[in-house]
Amino acid sequence: MNFFRTKDIEQMKQMALASGMVKNLGVIDLILLGIGGVIGTGIFVLTGVAAAKYAGPAVMLSFIISGFACGMAGLAYAEFSSIVPISGSAYTYSYASLGEIVAFIVGWNLVLEYTVTSSAVAAGWSGYVTGLFQSAGVQLPFAFTHVPADGGLINIPAILITLLLSFFLVRGTKESTKLNRILVGVKLLAIFIFLFLAGPKVDTMNWHPFMPFGFSGVAGGAAIVFFAYIGFDAVATTAEECKNPARDLPRGMIGSLIICTLLYVAVAGVLTGVVPYTSLNNPEPVAYALRYIGYNIGSALVGVGAICGITTVLLVLLYGQARIFFAMSRDGMIPAQICKIHSKYRTPYIVTTVGCIVVSVIAGFAPIGVIAEMANIGTLSAFFVAAVGVMVLRLRKPDLPRKFRCPAVWAVGPLAVFSCGYLMYNLPIETWIRFIVWCTIGLFIYFGYSCKHSLLNK
Repeated sequence: MNFFRTKDIEQMKQMALASGMVKNLGVIDLILLGIGGVIGTGIFVLTGVAAAKYAGPAVMLSFIISGFACGMAGLAYAEFSSIVPISGSAYTYSYASLGEIVAFIVGWNLVLEYTVTSSAVAAGWSGYVTGLFQSAGVQLPFAFTHVPADGGLINIPAILITLLLSFFLVRGTKESTKLNRILVGVKLLAIFIFLFLAGPKVDTMNWHPFMPFGFSGVAGGAAIVFFAYIGFDAVATTAEECKNPARDLPRGMIGSLIICTLLYVAVAGVLTGVVPYTSLNNPEPVAYALRYIGYNIGSALVGVGAICGITTVLLVLLYGQARIFFAMSRDGMIPAQICKIHSKYRTPYIVTTVGCIVVSVIAGFAPIGVIAEMANIGTLSAFFVAAVGVMVLRLRKPDLPRKFRCPAVWAVGPLAVFSCGYLMYNLPIETWIRFIVWCTIGLFIYFGYSCKHSLLNK
């Protein structure tokens, strides 16, 4: 049995045409989807945590390093998306270039990434909403807003927001993108309010020392804030619902990544310029900074924007999770019965529902904690493999039509491999241990089920 067999690209295109999903996403939708998936928890929470615990004011450099790694991998993704305009992201790209067993492990890690990250974001959404109610004088029952490990019974707000967004996703991408556009507009407005109010108050003395934890702190911060860029991968999962995927996917991915990186650096610079970095280790650093300089109303507006921002991140993550499941089930890697398309809404409703249930259970009952760091290593490994895959495909199939070609691929590819590998190296050892265990479980599933039921095996 050939575990490194690859799927024929023309056959994959025919499968995509036969999927029955509605093609209604344009380049603007993709850019907004990317912003919706990237700008959220990272900018409203992780910026402060990374500054206080890892990089200090040099957290700006941490975001640039992470953005650079994402950008190098993004160029590889962009070329792949013009060759293989099919749902599945790095899973599909690996299947076309590096072989089935590599693709399965990549897909297995992407499933972990989307599921764990969605659960963590849903729990974060619950925390923000609970805090908003408290500031309005309404105390929600502790038992129903915290998981058992934290002394509660069940986190109901986290479950409810997951169910609501999954309802929109089942109804169709058109409805989901409309909701995403509205929420992205609100959170961008919140970010610009923060920059407008806090920008003039920047005190450059707060940037000294600029690198209090040394460059190792900057690198560690970059590995942690990479969590903020995870939603970028979800844009690549939209291929079968794009009007012109070969043209629009590269533009959507690169465009959203550039905009998000600029916003992250700007917010990180202003945030550490108005507040000493040592005081930013709190769940709402942006709103805290505005209160610190006396803008209480602005703080409330940013809090609302943060809730909208986290909502769009969860929406995009749930969307991406369903498309990865869909691609893997269609290939026989997991039971094919769950990849059915709804007769009316033309969406993969079964995998969307299954993913929603899993995320709801984790967010409602389980403590997320450091497990969320596994999402970072899962995504970085997918980017790493995609960068290798694009170089392999250049050697194996140099004559393939490529509507977008990764510029200077023999420089960009190794840079993507090195930068993603470097960020993985800087993650805690506990994360590596969990990652190896998760991959081992995946291999057991592959050899026990997937390789036998794979469509290529038949």
